[in-house]
Amino acid sequence: MAFDGIVTRGIVRELKDLLVFGKIDKVQQPAKDELLITVHTKTGNHKLFASSSSSAPRLHLIEEAPPNPPVPPPFCMLMRKHLVGARIVDITQHEADRIIEISLEALNELGFTLSKKLIVEIMGKHSNIILVELRPTSDSASTNPVCSNPEFESIGSTEYQEIVIDSIKRVSFDTSRVRQILPGIKYSYPPAQEKTPFDEITENELNNLPSDSGIILKKIGGISPQIAEELAITPNRFNYLRTLYNYGKHSGKNADSVDINDAYVVDINEEEDLSIERIRPHIYLDDNNSPIDFHIANLTQYEDSCIRKDFDTLSQCIDYYFEHKESTNRIKQRSHSLSKTLDGLLEKYKLKLQRLNEDLLAAEDSEKYRLYGELLTANLHNVTGGLDKVTLTSYYDGSEVTIPLDPKYSPSKNAQNYFKKYGKSKTAVKEKRIQIEETEKDIQYLESVQTSLDNLTNPEDIEFTRSELVETGYIRKRKTNEKPRKFKASPHKYTSPSGFDILVGRNNKENDELTLRIADKTDIWLHTKDIPGSHVIIRTNGEDPTADDIYCAASIAAWHSKAKDSGQVPVDYVKVRHVKKPAGAKPGMVIFTDNRTVYVEPKLP
Repeated sequence: MAFDGIVTRGIVRELKDLLVFGKIDKVQQPAKDELLITVHTKTGNHKLFASSSSSAPRLHLIEEAPPNPPVPPPFCMLMRKHLVGARIVDITQHEADRIIEISLEALNELGFTLSKKLIVEIMGKHSNIILVELRPTSDSASTNPVCSNPEFESIGSTEYQEIVIDSIKRVSFDTSRVRQILPGIKYSYPPAQEKTPFDEITENELNNLPSDSGIILKKIGGISPQIAEELAITPNRFNYLRTLYNYGKHSGKNADSVDINDAYVVDINEEEDLSIERIRPHIYLDDNNSPIDFHIANLTQYEDSCIRKDFDTLSQCIDYYFEHKESTNRIKQRSHSLSKTLDGLLEKYKLKLQRLNEDLLAAEDSEKYRLYGELLTANLHNVTGGLDKVTLTSYYDGSEVTIPLDPKYSPSKNAQNYFKKYGKSKTAVKEKRIQIEETEKDIQYLESVQTSLDNLTNPEDIEFTRSELVETGYIRKRKTNEKPRKFKASPHKYTSPSGFDILVGRNNKENDELTLRIADKTDIWLHTKDIPGSHVIIRTNGEDPTADDIYCAASIAAWHSKAKDSGQVPVDYVKVRHVKKPAGAKPGMVIFTDNRTVYVEPKLP
């Protein structure tokens, strides 16, 4: 990920153009490490999204707000107290670091103006969102608030210190002996690195560095390894870096599309080949359209081998990157604990199935016990007590049979013991087969839940999946003050080549709702053959669907299944009237007859 100091400088300028002098209307906390701030400006409302996630830290504007928990967390309530109604007076970057400071002015309960800062530190696993209050030092004569915006310089040059109000991640002495972040203590910046910031390095210093990206990365602060590699192969390093520095610098221009030959881009020789023809925020995608990296600069290592997608704003670029990158996808992160629980349950039931099969094999080998008992009973006069084994002739085939004996018991008692063992084994065979069948159903059901969890597109559906597992008794209900959300069927919807609606269940409860209540008896039901997946319905309205309709719906069913990454997937289809749910069956489990099967490639229309 290339969220370096250069990208940070670009997003700061973009946010500054849009949000400065805006008023904070709402503060929400969608997840434990996320903050969503709605800012009202002259151009309308803007949603500012901040994340301190170790895998996806960032700050940018978003269009669609993520769902919020029914009950706001304590940190959210504290932020609302301090931020709602505050006005943004400046947005700056601390030196060349990935630290963004949002300067605020707010009124306290007595009507006095207070200066505060919301500091977003984008530093991998050490990322944080911190609210500090600017308090005058004890020897300061003035009590006027201070802000860094030139519009407010007349207020004065009061010396102040930044006191932490709270942070989304508290860092105690036990966590870090170098730097603590706790309410009431003085805020301090992360330890400085012995590097020259990218916006301070001179042309001579830059050109004297060897063409080694590793050394360049160690010497220049605020650049990513990708930019270090570009500098290593770029003929005019200073102009290259200066061009990136000037991205979005002039709000009078379109800050999201800067030509290097524009007059306001300083120190650029128009006749020099700089390897950057045009600066636009962009993402590099692989062959599966999964994001690999993003930046405002062209990255040579990706230009020829990847698909490039340009954006109008840096916020749009960053939002697209993180929303479409699987490893940082919000749904994957939030469903991780439930997915881990499912993996544990599946492992438990698969181990149980293995042991039941072993017990069944041992129980099925019980005929020898009946033979031992019969031979001992028939030869009681030939067997003396106190022996640990005896060899007798079988009257079935004349073979010699060696029978283990317990010396403590008489031959008659040993025979009775073998008959009892035979009887228990016969009973065990029946019981083990029933248990095996039930365990296989458990595994089949849990795999279907796991598939629906993997295919979720809405974070709200995670709780519906969790509640389904609670209702079926696989997991315990969590202790929470949150009110459970009322389930309402909202299946995925597609259109067939003939214009029929195609509905797809998102989870097992919705599969039941879709197949047993929403679908008409004349509609077509589809499901992957012997593979966990969603129920799919073609709403035919009493008409006969074409072969193209069937194949289209079958491809959708294959896509919404465990086999979505396979080549050819078998899909059964049948009219809904032939689909039944057995009494006592788990959610999503049905039986059907009169089905046909097609083989399709998983894809969406």
